[in-house]
Amino acid sequence: MGKRIITQRRGRGTSTYRAPSHRFRYSLEYPKTDEKLTGKIIRLLHDPARTSPIAIIEFEDKTRINIPAPMNVREGSTIYYNSDQTSGSISRLADIPEGTEIYNIEKIPGSNGKFCRSAGSSAKVIMKTNEFILIQLPSKKQMKFDPKCRAVIGSIAGSGRKEKPILKAGKKYHMMKARNKLYPRTSGVSMNAVDHPFGSGRGSHIGKPKTPPRNAPPGRNIGLIRARRTGRKR
Repeated sequence: MGKRIITQRRGRGTSTYRAPSHRFRYSLEYPKTDEKLTGKIIRLLHDPARTSPIAIIEFEDKTRINIPAPMNVREGSTIYYNSDQTSGSISRLADIPEGTEIYNIEKIPGSNGKFCRSAGSSAKVIMKTNEFILIQLPSKKQMKFDPKCRAVIGSIAGSGRKEKPILKAGKKYHMMKARNKLYPRTSGVSMNAVDHPFGSGRGSHIGKPKTPPRNAPPGRNIGLIRARRTGRKR
């Protein structure tokens, strides 16, 4: 019997696939009030849980929140809540003009940010109605949000993190190790037949349909799971 395939080992939940949440110190949140506030960025920090830097904001009522840092800010920059439309300000979607770039969007009013939080990303307000706000996410997918949901105006800092080349495999290994990601990954078609259902054969050739059976157990679900269509597109 060969070793367990990757999908089976991931399902077991060992430390290789478990998020190192004991190193995650900062949670992203918004103020729990609807009043107009003015605050300042007191610190810009690196968060091991995220690709973007974190801005710690202190408002005039001494409350502190953490948000992904916007572009073109520094420690001491002023941040407005419900009162301005400048970069880095926090506002409801109903008050943000169409065509504005936003990020850290709430899914439900009062639930803190959920969408668009990776470094260098931003969404865009496409259309506004009384019932919903249409937002185009970085993936080009369009979603409807409640007008009372909050978001940060602008785009997230750290957009150039992918521009620096990774010159050594060891550097990539430690980057993945910090997130408890499996590295390096070997494709199933490159394995032996005892190690993966797609293994063996001459060259990278599967030799069988990629779609698993509908009644297959979870560890057997590899390839095109519940594919809408298969074969060459004609």
